[in-house]
Amino acid sequence: MYINQKIGKKGENIACKYLENNKYSIIERNFRCKQGEIDIIANDNITKELVFFEVKTRSNLKYGRPSESVKKFKQKHIIYVARYYNYINKIYYMPIRFDIIEIILNNNNCQINHIKQAFWE
Repeated sequence: MYINQKIGKKGENIACKYLENNKYSIIERNFRCKQGEIDIIANDNITKELVFFEVKTRSNLKYGRPSESVKKFKQKHIIYVARYYNYINKIYYMPIRFDIIEIILNNNNCQINHIKQAFWE
């Protein structure tokens, strides 16, 4: 596994712990189809929304904030994958949301920034 993949996997693990500690129920991780992948799918137990998460992990801010890499092209793919996920799971009337979780790892420290409703359909 490459270093970027290891950092990404570590970030997803941190994000899942963060979500579980903040009243989210993880439904699925790394959902894949031909349109792309969604890192985490979870229920927000407070707002009762189905949330599709993109997790971006970086070791520094040399190239900008992690969320800045989720451009329109990537957002479109996430939206298509979310539609497909809802279709195959017969989810028709549940409110949905698209969030980004930024994780910045610096030695043994980690900073988490949860951006709710980061983009929409």
